Amino acid sequence: MGGLAVCVFCASSNRIDRRFIDLAERVGTELARRGHSLVSGGARISCMGAVARAARAGGARTVGVIPEALVSVEIADEDNDELIVTPDMRSRKGEMDRRSDAFLVLPGGIGTLEELMEVWTSRVLGMHDKPLVILDPYGVYDPLRELMIRLTEQGFTRPGLFDAIGWTASLEEAFDLLEGRQIPLKPTAEDYAEAEP
Repeated sequence: MGGLAVCVFCASSNRIDRRFIDLAERVGTELARRGHSLVSGGARISCMGAVARAARAGGARTVGVIPEALVSVEIADEDNDELIVTPDMRSRKGEMDRRSDAFLVLPGGIGTLEELMEVWTSRVLGMHDKPLVILDPYGVYDPLRELMIRLTEQGFTRPGLFDAIGWTASLEEAFDLLEGRQIPLKPTAEDYAEAEP
């Protein structure tokens, strides 16, 4: 299966270890090799820039979506095939979501976490059925996974929480999961039943 518009959420920090930049480059290369296009945060720095440059080097089309405030600090990747400037972060996320067929999450900071949680939440609620995958070969998100398991065990999240997401350390498996079709999740009345007093 090919031709997906894959949205990659990843880091924009220049203070991270080089291995994360290398991972982003491998993602861009594999994305292009499989015939997909890229939707990203539109910056030319760190992992955002690395994934876009590698994707373009492999012949993939890249679309960057960046808020106006970040354009003014001169980090916009003008080499994107299409660069969309939005008024703010919320409209940026909406535009990225609208243009994407699937979501791949790499290690990142609070911005990446916020993007992940919004897409994951709407997936759990049955608001979309686009594949969502975390690629984490270095275990950065292990504490998050443990937290989500604990929240599920204590009844704060739906039992199907992890049915809504793929979680892998393998680049190849990540793309295989993105290219698969996940079963749409539908909330039930039981999901919202009140706890026993």
